Amino acid sequence: MRKDKHQVIGEAMTDEQVRSFLAPEPMDATPPALHKLVKAYRGLRLEDFARFVDFFVEAGYDLAAKDKSGRDFIALIADQRGAAPYIEVVQAALAQH
Repeated sequence: MRKDKHQVIGEAMTDEQVRSFLAPEPMDATPPALHKLVKAYRGLRLEDFARFVDFFVEAGYDLAAKDKSGRDFIALIADQRGAAPYIEVVQAALAQH
């Protein structure tokens, strides 16, 4: 990185930027809801992911969507380091709906 540039980590995102994670569509047979959750998990800080989940549910997407092997979002990320707080966000949202 050039010396006149600095790395910005954790900068706050606008609602529009967070909602943009609702747009990606899968290129395979992955259910769109599951694809969107995984993309958001990979691309958002925890605080922004929590906001994303609210927008996700508001848009009518299924938090319990499963792939062809029967794995939902939680099953897909459960073995990843740092996944626990993201799983808690989804579990809390599932409990509310």
